Amino acid sequence: MERLPGFRDFFPEPLPSKDASSFDLRDFIFRKWRETARKYGFREYDGPPLETLELYTTKSGEEIVGQLYNFVDKGDRSISLRPEMTPTLARMVAGAERNYKKPIKWFAIPQLFRYERQQKGRLREHFQLNADIFGEKDPAADAELIALLIDSLRALGLSSDDFVIRLSSRNAWQDFFQARCADPSKGYEFYQIIDKMEREKAEVTSEKLKNIGINAEDVRHFVSEGKPTGELESILNNLGSRNLGAYVQIDYNIIRGLAYYTGPVFEAFAKGASMRAIAGGGRYDNLVKLISGGKVDLPALGFGMGDVVLADLLKEKNLLPSLLTAIDVFLLIEDESVRPQSLAMVQQIRDLGLITEYSLTPAKGDKQFKRALELQARFTVRLESREGRICALVKDLKVQQQFESEPETTATLIFEKLKQ
Repeated sequence: MERLPGFRDFFPEPLPSKDASSFDLRDFIFRKWRETARKYGFREYDGPPLETLELYTTKSGEEIVGQLYNFVDKGDRSISLRPEMTPTLARMVAGAERNYKKPIKWFAIPQLFRYERQQKGRLREHFQLNADIFGEKDPAADAELIALLIDSLRALGLSSDDFVIRLSSRNAWQDFFQARCADPSKGYEFYQIIDKMEREKAEVTSEKLKNIGINAEDVRHFVSEGKPTGELESILNNLGSRNLGAYVQIDYNIIRGLAYYTGPVFEAFAKGASMRAIAGGGRYDNLVKLISGGKVDLPALGFGMGDVVLADLLKEKNLLPSLLTAIDVFLLIEDESVRPQSLAMVQQIRDLGLITEYSLTPAKGDKQFKRALELQARFTVRLESREGRICALVKDLKVQQQFESEPETTATLIFEKLKQ
């Protein structure tokens, strides 16, 4: 039987094929995400993978249904696998915000599901780092979130040569639109045109803009000038004070097509030939109010960064770490009469938190040693019976030195050497 299209099996290293997905790489990315988010004071949360369909249609409209894994459950409820985490988070915050001091800074690493056409970097499931801040209107919160995004990528070995944060503002575009179009109902259509501008021919964009009464040349001048608004200037100055200014540039081509963004928006783009989005986010100050039916009104902002494109980028940049997990100790059992004592030592070493392996069944010594080398063991230990007493022969494979030790102190001795 085969897995469903667009889904992945995650194998431990070494991988069975070049197209297989690595659990160890996934774990590496998750660890870096968590470490960085926690350094910024973000707390981890989670929510259910199933939500009511209404939660997503309330946020994104009925058109999103075609992209969802949705069904009617046994309780006759219309539900869906989560395609994104933000609606769940908004629901949670709306219901519990009185229990938390502001600003609320939370992150999650959910698995998300969308029934859509597969292409490079886009599957029907993926994992994503979501980081959000609630309860703060000042642009300092936007700068804090962008700094977290930058450091989350730097933690994986990427630099300003590899990616750039393209910073824009829905407020700037709103001012531009209102100054040139008297019909506010054309706003959503305008945003959709701008959002697709980089991907469409110039004449197509010009014709669309003309149909809503806006001059395409004005748009191109606004984008090329790239003059930051006051709020964007504040964000740039904040990031500059952290020596992160080289990672950010004003780019009004970025508008974020989702209708709920309300202020500064940004996307992380890979530099070079690929030049594709790695992450994106911005302010969505109206979402909590919308999800709560007007009962709770909190400013909010966040970003999402998926694992699929990011893993591809790390491979392209040769930034993958060694993913084979070396073990600390392999205990050789060449004399079956000392297996009970050997098992006791295995437990002692593991109790100290060291990764320890041994042959579960009797095997020749050279076969066991070969396995120790395959597992990249740092030490081998072999118990030997000598005239009624047991001694431990320890070999440090890193420096090819062997020494004897008392069984009672061997585990502690190895632990101390590994700390050096």
